Amino acid sequence: MPARRYLSLSEAAEYLGINVRTLRRAIADGRIDGYRIGDRIVRVDLDQIEQSLLIKIPTAVGR
Repeated sequence: MPARRYLSLSEAAEYLGINVRTLRRAIADGRIDGYRIGDRIVRVDLDQIEQSLLIKIPTAVGR
């Protein structure tokens, strides 16, 4: 089983090219899990983000 890759919200947002608020909304909506370390630090699992937030756009077959 591969090790989980936890990133801060700012690191994950930069990786995806999105705003931190978008990640916070995804956590609040239950689309992804947020993990709290102590009182203030929040981390997200990069593998879960890639599976949950990145959706492949279908293309026409045979073009």
